[in-house]
Order: sequence, then structure tokens, then C-alpha cells
Amino acid sequence: MQNTVKTRNGLTLIVPDSAEDEKITQGALADPDAQPLTDEQIRQLRPTRLRGRPVGTGKKMQLTLRIDTEVINYFRQSGEGWQTRMNDVLRDWVARR
Repeated sequence: MQNTVKTRNGLTLIVPDSAEDEKITQGALADPDAQPLTDEQIRQLRPTRLRGRPVGTGKKMQLTLRIDTEVINYFRQSGEGWQTRMNDVLRDWVARR
């Protein structure tokens, strides 16, 4: 009988028994391009990208501001980074004063 595990999202996973797991492990170890990492290699691993928001400059202030819907939609339609572009437009306006 196969051992199964039910995940939180309702999927059923079939877990191999110890004999099948050993065959899978031996097959993987036989592949010269898929050798396990050494302890030293694992210690040297670094994440390629940190999670969360990028570190800011510390020069910005968070506030609540009401802006017309059509203005927000215009900037949002320009894709990712729309808030930065909006900030750049305001900074340019201030510089001209």
C-alpha cells in the first residue's frame, strides 16, 4: 500500500517507501551533473535576491494624499515603477519653481 500525505491546499502526495526512495537516490547520485553539494558549498550559498522591498534612501516620507483617479490611472498604465515616476514628475515641478 502506498503512503500518502494530504497537503493544506487539498493535494494528495504519494510518498515513496524506503526501497523506492533508495532507488531514486541511487539514480540521482549516478548522474554526474547532479551531485549533492558539499558542506563547504552550502556554507558559501547566498540568496540572489532578498525578499521584500528594496532598501530606501531614507529621504522619503510616507503620507496619505488624495489624487484624482485619472491621474493615478495614467501613471499606473505606464507599468511597474509608476509611483517612482510620479515622484519624479513632482520633483521636476518643484525644481522649476
